[in-house]
Amino acid sequence: MAVTNDSVGSAAAAGGRAGAGAASPMTAAEAVLARASGAAQVEPGQYVVAEIDAMMMHDIFAADVLGMLERVGIAALHDPGRATVVFDHMVPAPSVAAAEHQAEARRLLRHYGIGAFYEIGRGICHQVMVEEGRVAPGDLVVGTDSHSTTYGALGAAGCGIGSSEMAYALATGQLWFKVPETVLVVLDGRLHPRVSAKDLVLYLMREVGSAEAQYRSVEHAGAGTASLSLAERMTIANMGVEMGAKFSLFPAEGAPTMRPGARYAATHTVDLGALAPQVALPHHVENVVDVQDVAGLRIDQVFLGSCTNGRLEDLREAASILRGRTIAAGVRMIVTPASSLVYREAAREGLLADLAEAGAIVEGPGCGPCFGGHLGLLAPGERCLGTHNRNFKGRMGSPGAEIYLGSPSTAAATALVGAIADPRTVAEPVSTQEVAS
Repeated sequence: MAVTNDSVGSAAAAGGRAGAGAASPMTAAEAVLARASGAAQVEPGQYVVAEIDAMMMHDIFAADVLGMLERVGIAALHDPGRATVVFDHMVPAPSVAAAEHQAEARRLLRHYGIGAFYEIGRGICHQVMVEEGRVAPGDLVVGTDSHSTTYGALGAAGCGIGSSEMAYALATGQLWFKVPETVLVVLDGRLHPRVSAKDLVLYLMREVGSAEAQYRSVEHAGAGTASLSLAERMTIANMGVEMGAKFSLFPAEGAPTMRPGARYAATHTVDLGALAPQVALPHHVENVVDVQDVAGLRIDQVFLGSCTNGRLEDLREAASILRGRTIAAGVRMIVTPASSLVYREAAREGLLADLAEAGAIVEGPGCGPCFGGHLGLLAPGERCLGTHNRNFKGRMGSPGAEIYLGSPSTAAATALVGAIADPRTVAEPVSTQEVAS
């Protein structure tokens, strides 16, 4: 088994808290909330008022949040420098209503002096926040997007909040939090080729589920974290919210990979080397099986992209499988790089050409296909395998369609075969030089 579960119900099992009233090591989430609230120590279940280091809004909610402030007479934000707005969901505007909404958001951004504004085409909000240095290790970050847990890849505590909460945070610089308990995930070993961070987080959905981590922080630790790139950590932290987590944190760069003495509600140990490619079946992210269990299931569409798996490493992995080949007849493959930086670098490396020559449709950076906003909607009875983070009924169009989730390798192999395929069974393609010659 790749996962072992150890419920930690006592101080001794967790490494032990010091005697009553004495300070003791904190989990990663507790440490961030203690710092942000000016406390020496915080405990799970405690309520704190914390200073917010960074606040992010995207185009779906920016006009609503700022309009709320304008209507109640808030003349200025507490600190406009902490706010970031990224237009990424309905981009380019697919309807007159979306265009009007974005125009109103631009007016309000000027009105409130928010300078960190990234227009359509710059990229998906979470990718842009990291690329632009708008979030740093140890920060407390909130966003009007549930996948703001992504920032845990840097060692920041990030979470999604609602419009009214964001309005309050922008006006005051603060927000209240209930200190969560923490579930520890200890990672050992290394992932094998064609097995990725997406497979790891899908496996965690399968083995841990979403009930155990509800309003808890998930803390990833252990020697195996050192083998994961920032892009891989972002994939895992991003989908922490699918486990019900408030935060999903990795150690900050250079920080110890474990916190001896901190108290955890439960501990899970994962042998990375024992993992196989995973696929989430309709209509829930917890409904996960090994790819072999569904290999051969016909697919109509493949989607490579999103804030979960639209990074340069993901495009490289897919291109390494599809280079010099052609996707199966009857399959539509849509690719959306996570940002303009990813798009340009992928173009320089020839990855976009590899994907396009294989038959993929390469779109600009954005969230459209992932949440069913536009680009790649599904008809009743159609099936899509995507690298995004949710496969709820009706998310990509018709409620009669089916959405499967997998890694970039699995997506590329599936597009090549025309049915769900184990990427480990697909032979290596010829090299770029061989194709050119």
